[in-house]
Amino acid sequence: MRIKYPIIVEGKYDKIKLESLFEATIITTGGFEIFTSHEKELLIKRLATKSPIILLTDSDGGGHLIRSHIKTILPPDKIINLYVPRVEGKEKRKSQPSKEGVLGVEGIDKNTLISLLKPFTTDEEFVPKGNITKVDFFKYGLSGGANSSQKRAKLLSRLNLPTNMSANAMLSAINILYSKEGIEKILNNM
Repeated sequence: MRIKYPIIVEGKYDKIKLESLFEATIITTGGFEIFTSHEKELLIKRLATKSPIILLTDSDGGGHLIRSHIKTILPPDKIINLYVPRVEGKEKRKSQPSKEGVLGVEGIDKNTLISLLKPFTTDEEFVPKGNITKVDFFKYGLSGGANSSQKRAKLLSRLNLPTNMSANAMLSAINILYSKEGIEKILNNM
């Protein structure tokens, strides 16, 4: 199922869980990194100029703090607040429960996540604005080359996007924010 809006979650394991169920643009806050990462805030603000953003944080105190912070950087009409139930337990990958002893997004059963996000699915095939592919990234020298990571970092900096994004996350964000012609023009001017 394709989710029509970007989703913000706390960590990479939350993202992995959602990616196993949905095709979606998923941004992680890096936990409390969101409080100090100006680049991450800029990315979230930029994505919100294109569509509403689904906010899906854990049901613990940390998730509440992160949700509250994001509410200060985005207008209310750009946030779709979804809440996972507060379920006691521990994630399978952890040796002990979290501080509050509740499951995060990664630990919530798939049927609950599907029922939460189903209203935001679309039958339409997602066509990215830029339609830029991994092959294009290779042609632009952004992947597969000796200096590719430096070129990606330089482009991300120029676009005011987080410079520590993976190539796949970068490709997804660029396809939402830029046309292919637009990104090629920027690359030619660099």
